[in-house]
Amino acid sequence: MPLHDLAKQIKACTHCAERFAATKTEHSPNPIFQISTKSRLCIAGQAPGLRAHDSGRPFTDPSGVRLREWMGIDEEIFYDSDRLAILPMAFCFPGYNAKNHDLPPPPDCAKLWRQQLFDAMPNIELIVIVGKSALAWHLPAYRKKSLSECVASGIIDGSPPVLPLPHPSWRNSGWLKGNPWFETDILPVLRSEVSRLVVQ
Repeated sequence: MPLHDLAKQIKACTHCAERFAATKTEHSPNPIFQISTKSRLCIAGQAPGLRAHDSGRPFTDPSGVRLREWMGIDEEIFYDSDRLAILPMAFCFPGYNAKNHDLPPPPDCAKLWRQQLFDAMPNIELIVIVGKSALAWHLPAYRKKSLSECVASGIIDGSPPVLPLPHPSWRNSGWLKGNPWFETDILPVLRSEVSRLVVQ
């Protein structure tokens, strides 16, 4: 199916409407993603947060600020779909639980749409994985490994290759402080690939 038609179907998806209505936030579906047949780099995230749900744009929160810093690009480049695709594991904000924590991405979303989208974007040369849900889907063989082991692997061969990252949430600041090699060894690799695939 052409990417344009697929995007229309996803935007109209109400598969999880009852699930979202039953959460503490009682919200409606609002699929958020960024795609283009020209994209060569894809960010595979978790799911939009409440701020992204309200804005209609992915990573419009402190996590997005940190991710763009890691990549060495500004918002203009980051939100250019012809340069950069953003495909979370679930396209809609999952909602909050009773403790005001984000609920996990519903697995139905990836089952319905994910492979179709990648089939319609043949120019993707690298997938940057952000978060455990994306890691489990794109690298099932790495599910039993720790976050540190996965991230330390750097670029992992595949079709296309993938680069695992910790989630840029400020909740992971402790992990980042305890693993300084991420900044010295992995971020240069990330920025080099971003420069090759997105900036040039």
